[in-house]
Amino acid sequence: MAAMAALQSSMAGLSLSSKSFLGQLLPPITLPSLLPGKSTEKQCPIVMRLKRWERKECKPNSLPILHKMHVKLGDTVQVISGRERGKVGEITKIFKHNSTVIVKDLNLKTKHVKSREEGEPGQIIKIEGPIHSSNVMLYSKDQKVASRVGHKVLDNGKKVRYLIKTGEIIDSSENWKKLKEATKKSEEAAAAA
Repeated sequence: MAAMAALQSSMAGLSLSSKSFLGQLLPPITLPSLLPGKSTEKQCPIVMRLKRWERKECKPNSLPILHKMHVKLGDTVQVISGRERGKVGEITKIFKHNSTVIVKDLNLKTKHVKSREEGEPGQIIKIEGPIHSSNVMLYSKDQKVASRVGHKVLDNGKKVRYLIKTGEIIDSSENWKKLKEATKKSEEAAAAA
């Protein structure tokens, strides 16, 4: 009888709880690189400061889940819902992990900034807040109409995006050149600051 009670108490100590390490995924084991200076680990390409209560959804390999979006950096879009409805702007930043975009000079938020040094006064600045990608629609500057996006393959085999209402091709080589130049300038400005 005493042996049975001892066995039951030892089994109770082995019971699995939600905080136990069994049944949970362990982080991947990384082996040191054979070549000096090269790392075998892949770094997460997204850099964004999250609030304490926000969490990124992750895949089993601990990389964030990135959602496909119908808009890209540099696209001209029209906001179709919310406080900024009907306004047109250009996309300056994309966050793929939560499907939000930042549109230039739209959805402005007021931010109170404390002074960093003793003699410097505090500031009240306006910053652009993110808008969910489902609340923006691609916009044609020429015909001044918002349209859904379509995909088609050109005669030379290149897959491009186009506006369904107007047939205007969005992905052209000129647009990509402008976009690359703008990103280089912004990187240089960030490096200088």
